Amino acid sequence: MAGERRRRGGDGLRERTRERGSRREREREREQQRGPGRGRTALMVTAAATALALGLAAAAAEWNRWSAAARLVTPHPAPPALPPGSTGPLASPHRFWGTYRPHVYFGMKTRSPRALVTGLMWLQQGEGGGSLRHTCEQGDGLSRYGWLMHDGENFGVQEIRDGGLFLKTEFVKRPGGEHGGDWSWRVTARMEGAGGPAPLLSLFFYVATDGQGTLEPHLENKSRLAAVTGTSEELGDFTLTFLRPTAENGEDPKYASYNYLDAASPGLHRLTEVVRSSLSNRFVFAPPGKPRRRFFAVDTFRGLPGAVGEPPRGRLLLHQVTLEPSGTVEVTFESGSVADRPGRLAGGALSAALAQHAAAFEQHFEETFGLGRKGFPASQRRFAQAALSDMLGGMGYFHGRSLVQSPLQEHPVPAPEAALFTAVPSRSFFPRGFLWDEGFHQLLLARWDPALSREVIAHWLDLMNAEGWIPREQILGEEARAKVPPEFLLQHSETANPPTLLLALQRLLPDAPLPYLRRLFPRLHAWYDWYNRTQAGPLPLTFRWRGRDPHPERFLNPKTLASGLDDYPRASHPSPDERHLDLRCWMALASRVLGEVAERLGEPSGPYREMEQALSDNRLLEQLHWAQELGAFADYGNHSSAVGLRWQRVVPAAPGRPPPDPQLVREVREAPRPRFVGALGYVSLFPLLLQLLRPDSPRLPTVLATMRNERQLWTPFGLRSLARDSPLYMQRNTQHDPPYWRGPIWVNINYLALRALHGYAGADGPQRERAAELYRELRHNLVANLYRQYTESGFLWEQYSDSTGRGQGCHPFAGWSALVVLVMAEDY
Repeated sequence: MAGERRRRGGDGLRERTRERGSRREREREREQQRGPGRGRTALMVTAAATALALGLAAAAAEWNRWSAAARLVTPHPAPPALPPGSTGPLASPHRFWGTYRPHVYFGMKTRSPRALVTGLMWLQQGEGGGSLRHTCEQGDGLSRYGWLMHDGENFGVQEIRDGGLFLKTEFVKRPGGEHGGDWSWRVTARMEGAGGPAPLLSLFFYVATDGQGTLEPHLENKSRLAAVTGTSEELGDFTLTFLRPTAENGEDPKYASYNYLDAASPGLHRLTEVVRSSLSNRFVFAPPGKPRRRFFAVDTFRGLPGAVGEPPRGRLLLHQVTLEPSGTVEVTFESGSVADRPGRLAGGALSAALAQHAAAFEQHFEETFGLGRKGFPASQRRFAQAALSDMLGGMGYFHGRSLVQSPLQEHPVPAPEAALFTAVPSRSFFPRGFLWDEGFHQLLLARWDPALSREVIAHWLDLMNAEGWIPREQILGEEARAKVPPEFLLQHSETANPPTLLLALQRLLPDAPLPYLRRLFPRLHAWYDWYNRTQAGPLPLTFRWRGRDPHPERFLNPKTLASGLDDYPRASHPSPDERHLDLRCWMALASRVLGEVAERLGEPSGPYREMEQALSDNRLLEQLHWAQELGAFADYGNHSSAVGLRWQRVVPAAPGRPPPDPQLVREVREAPRPRFVGALGYVSLFPLLLQLLRPDSPRLPTVLATMRNERQLWTPFGLRSLARDSPLYMQRNTQHDPPYWRGPIWVNINYLALRALHGYAGADGPQRERAAELYRELRHNLVANLYRQYTESGFLWEQYSDSTGRGQGCHPFAGWSALVVLVMAEDY
């Protein structure tokens, strides 16, 4: 056994060795078999980790997009600048009713989200029906229309000239009750300078609801709408009465034909279409003893094309009066909550009220602006009164949603519902709110009615979103949207606008109530912070407008709409390296005003004052923006001065297809490089315009010489926007984009120039006398030309030709062009 064990032992050792060897081989085989599996496992783990990281990154990106989208449409969390309910009939009865429909020739509404609206249309009867007038349109070709007197609150007098037809529209409000009181209209019509029988004239007076409220017509003889009674949430019960027409003396009865329309309204923006589609010429005007004449009148409304099946948005009741001018028609609105009414505000009572308010207006105007004391003749005082009145009569109350988009969003979204009480640049072309225009508007209105101006500024600040952004253009409601091309509806959240509201606030600041400033301050700070975060430039204490046109090949010089100066030449090739001079100056002003507000409130002003001091440092300003080779302050960026527009070669059309239209495209003949932008003009003047240059600045004489140089900015009519020797002076930007801020004279910048010259003329410094001399010349040139153009054309204009002084652009433009009143008053 022992020998057997030894054999086993001996054999067992060799066997175990062989077993170990074979085991190692098997393990090596298994390792080889396991090797790819382990690699695959590692790869799978790595892939899973990568996928997780990518998923987390995607989730974070999606969260950022969602968060940005949410903040974009989230109102700012600060308490509203305007206390809730402060625009209603109880809190503000004197402003509840007004001519707050600037886009119509004559109409009134309340400051309500779903307001009752009233208005006037007219039609000079002709062979084909004539032209129905309602909304202010440049294409109507009216030789004149505008308010001659309007106090912004209680009354107004407007004259309209439509060919040979003269219309005067007047209104007066009378306080009382709990819903804004009563008001009355008087419309006077006559023909001027026309021989032979006067054409028939139809006046259409209407009242319409917009989603709430009821109307009940009251007819006489089944055809004359004598009155409308109704009720609404904001107005309670009311009665609207259409009095019979009289001769122009207001006493003798006037023969007229009457028609009325009762129709479901498809929306306030389509009222003109409703009336036009309802006209029929089956009616006959038959005054006793005179020839019978056929005329067009409202008949049956059968709906608008394409609107079949759409639910009505409200109700329209319309009263048509057809007569031979001359004649007068009066309309009265009486609130059901007025007790102890002294009598109907019509006839002699209306005449007396109009005369009383006109006298009060003239007295307040002289007390405010002192043009009589300055020696202006009556004709020029009336011109100034009309300029102010047209701005006040062009104020609007809007309600609706803006269409907004963030760079992180693929699609635009509607902003929250908002209300805005604001002046507008132009009743015909821009009957809506524009942020940078409004600051200039309020410089004038703050002098006329500081409380009104404070309310407007608060309305604008309440449009702010959670980021501190205010959209530059406010298109609120269907009536406003109907006047805007679709491509301009969208507001981009990275796009700023100059903070000109701070100019007006600075003017209001000494007398502004502290509770008002406390409500404003959190929003002012958020707005200021938004500019510093989103419009910062490439270097410390530099700034850059965002949102320049992203397709430079389409433009001679890509526009910078955010700046308000649209096509003013900037760096030819937009880049993050740009430094924009005007924005830096605006931020210096903003820092100054925020510091002043903080000090009035007893809040810390250090950060604002430190920024103001840094941005006002003339040495640093010169280092960043003085172009020695140009002898001027300038923008800096990636720029080529050798650019032009050329016609693109047309690709031959396919057989049977029309040839494509040729297009102008940009040609760059010299590569751009980082440098100062050679575009001498308004932007170059900004250190002077906002009075950042010290009175003893060594650059001030050069800037003043540039202003006075007739080969550059000086004209007999005002300062031109771009120097005559600039490469892009009066150059088109595209085939369909004529020069805008490339030569014409703009009143708002000329006002800033006069304001600055007036300041330098009053400050100790070596240029004091030179500044005073330029001030006197420029003021005379600007006032004389605007008055002359108003006398010849009947309008204030958007801009003025630098070669002839003639008004051009859109009209009437009683926005910032009305600053001529402050220039005449020397009120800066």
